[in-house]
Amino acid sequence: MVPGDRKTLVSWLPDVLLLIGFPILAYFSVREVLKRLDPDAGAKAEAQQKALAASNRLQSIFSNHDRDDDDDDEPRDQDEYGDDDAAYREDRREPLVLTPMEQTIAMEVVTPNEIPVTFQDIGGLDGIIEELRESVIYPLTMPHLYSSHSSLLTAPSGVLLYGPPGCGKTMLAKALARESGARFINLHISTLTEKWYGDSNKLVAAVFSLARKLQPTIVFIDEIDAVLGQRRSGEHEASGMVKAEFMTHWDGLASSTREGGSQRICILGATNRIQDIDEAILRRMPKKFPVGLPNAGQRRSIFELTLRETKVDRGVGQGGRKKAFDVDMLVKLSAGMSGSDIKEACRDAAMVPVREYIKMQSREGRSMRGIRSENVRGLQTEDFFGMRGSVGVGNGLQRRRTGEVEDEDKMLGTGSGSSKGQQEEEEDEWRDVEDPDEVDVEDVRR
Repeated sequence: MVPGDRKTLVSWLPDVLLLIGFPILAYFSVREVLKRLDPDAGAKAEAQQKALAASNRLQSIFSNHDRDDDDDDEPRDQDEYGDDDAAYREDRREPLVLTPMEQTIAMEVVTPNEIPVTFQDIGGLDGIIEELRESVIYPLTMPHLYSSHSSLLTAPSGVLLYGPPGCGKTMLAKALARESGARFINLHISTLTEKWYGDSNKLVAAVFSLARKLQPTIVFIDEIDAVLGQRRSGEHEASGMVKAEFMTHWDGLASSTREGGSQRICILGATNRIQDIDEAILRRMPKKFPVGLPNAGQRRSIFELTLRETKVDRGVGQGGRKKAFDVDMLVKLSAGMSGSDIKEACRDAAMVPVREYIKMQSREGRSMRGIRSENVRGLQTEDFFGMRGSVGVGNGLQRRRTGEVEDEDKMLGTGSGSSKGQQEEEEDEWRDVEDPDEVDVEDVRR
């Protein structure tokens, strides 16, 4: 190369570097500017990190469960594996690989040991609990016992709990997942809501594909009427597509697994507006359990369960005519209250002795450091009355008079899940109770 050519090449070098470097610099600059202009950039990054963490957590739990589950009861295909049980198990334990959409759904997965509620924590619903055990838990946990006899002996693909608010539907769902040992996908409405066209459908598909990978699985949808309500001509196209996608995958649960057994997946819904659920959805939920307002025996069970760790006054009231704590009176005056109302009334009442003790200590000028819990008196019947703004007993009777409970009974269609004889007994019970507005606290004390 002659010296003149070398000089020409050197003179071109800056232009070449500029020509190559400028587009690269412009690309990174524009990307950084767009990132700063995106208000959701931080949220997206955080969501991706959470999804990845949920996926890793699920992978760890899934692997540990398979290692410990040496006595798994799933049916084996002996023709394919013969006596080589190790080969069967090695083939069955495929690595848990999740798609990006499945990682999003994985954030909603709750394992049984993370659920603090058991059937023993639920009062007054023994009949429904026993039916759930027989129709859902046993087929999910012992598929070999059921599927080996008949293809009809499988867990229902859908279960619906319906009734007034505060009657224990969500607690039943949690306890069902805990007792069955199934993975629990607590599907929120917001999880299926995406702004990009078609993404909601992909998320619905991810729900079922993830449930298959984690089975036995319970997919719980609270307020299911808001997601899978009746289809109307004026609703948004995206909403109709989500419902259609959901039902299509739901129907696919009837197909068999690779091992030849039925898929151990159950869709569990809860609602207090059963009349708003689409008929096609109701058809796919053959098991429907009305969870209505508790009767007298159920209310007693709820009171005893709620107050089992609370100190109560076992003495007699002033004058010695009545017990200081009379659960029979509370059961009678709480007619028409839900389980949640009773629990809140117990919480309000339990605060009364504590407030009294603190006020007494303050009046006597004693230091609050000297307060001892064992010096607080026990709970009395009168503590359930009188606090303005609290959920006191007797409010259920007020709801009966205003017709709220009758409206709920009509919604249930079965009289709050009670038989005709139970309904008549309940009606006689609350009619015989004196008006809560006329209940005199002084009379309760006496």
